[in-house]
Amino acid sequence: MTQPTTPEPIDYLLIGHVTADLQADQTISLGGTASFSGLTAARLGHNVGLVTSCATDLELDPLAGIQKWIIPSEKSTMFRNEGLGRARVQHLYSSATRITADHIPAPLQDCQLVHLGPIAAEIDPNIVELFPNALVCLTPQGWFRQADDEGLVRHVDWPEGLAPLAKADAVVLSIEDLRGDEKKVEELAGICPLLVVTENREGARVFCQGEVRVFSAPPVRLVEDTGAGDIFAACFFHRLQETQDPWEAARFAVQLSSCSVTRRRLESIPTQNEIEQAKNQILA
Repeated sequence: MTQPTTPEPIDYLLIGHVTADLQADQTISLGGTASFSGLTAARLGHNVGLVTSCATDLELDPLAGIQKWIIPSEKSTMFRNEGLGRARVQHLYSSATRITADHIPAPLQDCQLVHLGPIAAEIDPNIVELFPNALVCLTPQGWFRQADDEGLVRHVDWPEGLAPLAKADAVVLSIEDLRGDEKKVEELAGICPLLVVTENREGARVFCQGEVRVFSAPPVRLVEDTGAGDIFAACFFHRLQETQDPWEAARFAVQLSSCSVTRRRLESIPTQNEIEQAKNQILA
């Protein structure tokens, strides 16, 4: 494993594959929860550490400000995304090395905020057990996906079961991850201590301690929504740790993820001005 030569203490640990996203013009753009959430957390002021896996030829310069522990792999995880929102179609062409508990260096296990962000079932769910003293946060979308023989990504019922979700302090996923199944939403709301279901331009629903609240998104001009859910998650986890208030965290995250869809790819990371404006707003 490659790692920083002089690692510094981190306060936001992100685990998951950075992806090589194939664009329409055949160029590669960096993506995945590791990229969008990691850069957002850094913009929010965190010292971010990332445990990931990719091939040596994947260009990681956009993540220069993030400390990286990279598991060697012959291939990078490569996706092609077509369409927006609920009409999105994904293809998975290759996957990097699976991340297990043995890959997590002991010093990183003391981090107080841990974000597991699988995008292609690449994270061993047992990793959740490594952080008994942290705010453990999940964006489990990649555990609900599987590619067929043609690479087309389809929804699957997660074979590992729901136990890791119950052990997490906060779970964020989209209504598309659950195929719009309200029975599944209800089931997860009964299992997860804190569940957030994002719903694109409709905003998000937050389920906490038997209460549910809806946070509407402001109207914006949609340009691209790739990474918006990952940006939402990083903003939510950050603000939750900062305020201990899930409702305020949701308001903050909806505001900033709405701004993100007005720009493309990694340009969608919230600006410092947007962050300050969101922090200064008052929860109604």
